[in-house]
Amino acid sequence: MSEATRILPAQARPSGDVVARPERWGLFANEDWWSVWIGLLVIAVAWALFANGSSLKWLAVAPGKWSTLAEAGQGIASHWPNYLALFATFALLFGTGLAVLGHSLSRFLPSFLILFVVSLLIFTASAWTQASHYNLEAPLIALALGLLVSNLAPLPAWFQSGLRVEFYIKVGIVLLGATLPLTLLVWAGPVAVGQATIVSLCTFFAIFLSGKALGLDKRFAAVLGVGGAVCGVSASIAAGGAVRAKREQTSMAITLVVVWAIVMIFVLPLASRALGLSTAVAGAWIGTSEFADAAGIAAAQAYGDAARHAGGAIAGAPDAAVQAFTLMKVVGRDIWIGIWAFALAWVATTRWNTEGGVQAKADVREIWARFPKFVIGFVLASALTTWIASHYSLADYRKVVTPDLVAPISTLRTWAFTFCFLSIGLTTRLRSLTATGWKPLLAFTIGVVVNILIGYALSVHVFADYWNGLSG
Repeated sequence: MSEATRILPAQARPSGDVVARPERWGLFANEDWWSVWIGLLVIAVAWALFANGSSLKWLAVAPGKWSTLAEAGQGIASHWPNYLALFATFALLFGTGLAVLGHSLSRFLPSFLILFVVSLLIFTASAWTQASHYNLEAPLIALALGLLVSNLAPLPAWFQSGLRVEFYIKVGIVLLGATLPLTLLVWAGPVAVGQATIVSLCTFFAIFLSGKALGLDKRFAAVLGVGGAVCGVSASIAAGGAVRAKREQTSMAITLVVVWAIVMIFVLPLASRALGLSTAVAGAWIGTSEFADAAGIAAAQAYGDAARHAGGAIAGAPDAAVQAFTLMKVVGRDIWIGIWAFALAWVATTRWNTEGGVQAKADVREIWARFPKFVIGFVLASALTTWIASHYSLADYRKVVTPDLVAPISTLRTWAFTFCFLSIGLTTRLRSLTATGWKPLLAFTIGVVVNILIGYALSVHVFADYWNGLSG
């Protein structure tokens, strides 16, 4: 098309938000590219502040822990300038991209203001001191609340303008890359990396092939597979974006991950105790078999606490459970988020995209045009953090880099994911979630069994000496 502008299809945006936009903006032509630039801009600013002895902490504000509503309210009131600045920053970043793409800011900004305020309340709820016991993470609360509201009351058309699910997902994934330097693989050691690789591959293919055998769409099966193979929430989001899965499919994957993560909080420590496992071996098994970081830490900490009060009945140092879990799950398995996102984006682009029912054989230019650009942003963000981390030991990285550079970026990532999940909930009908039936549950449960059995064999029999060495 040679015209300078065109009209986007109505289905590309919420109802009533159809406006003309320039067709050719090159590296600013779509949300994929804008998510890369927004994410990398945030990371670059955070790095510049860090390099000059400062931090992005003031802007990357989040509610602190509270036990009473009065404490929660006081926390919000005392940081209102921070929240105001954060809203203005997000509105500027997202609004600029949407304005260039031809969307109406007069609709987006009021809607996003409501989205931000509700997200702040959700963030506050997740900071409750008892929230971790119930796995009440901010994105999950957002999804549940959004589903409740959207299925009880119709939302006005103008409000839909702020529910930019894909945009929020993509920016969050780019920011996620900055929290996963490849240096972590070196620090974890070959055993943790090797065990994580075996588990990630086996679990993914167990779920993916089971899903396909049950008749699930391959994109849906891939999202389920990555959610089980790596780290539930973040991995499912990344995989869903990489293969362009439907939003309700990502929601279903998250739901299954959360259900099994909660179950494993109780099952794995009890099973470890019954089998007489040492703290380090149990921590490694938990790290191999759990599906969410928060749930896994809770399970590992519970086993460590049991060892602390068991009077020697459980072998190993109490802290070794969390240490082994961290190496296995937070370092070894979580780094696979980027690997799976890139690999699946390539497969979906080159093999799964069809035209007229015939397998597309795209040339290099067509592959580049189809490839999700935000995955490139994820890789660039990870590469930058890898370069920064290479100047530090693991201990110094955790002591210096994590609190002043990585933690603020992680907070902003959680905000973006919260916007995303609240938007998903507000645009999803429950019938779309229940329409998939029992097949996703069965496919994911098969992966759960594989996860547990392989994790047990590797942790207890193959690499037991390595893990028990952590207790020394």
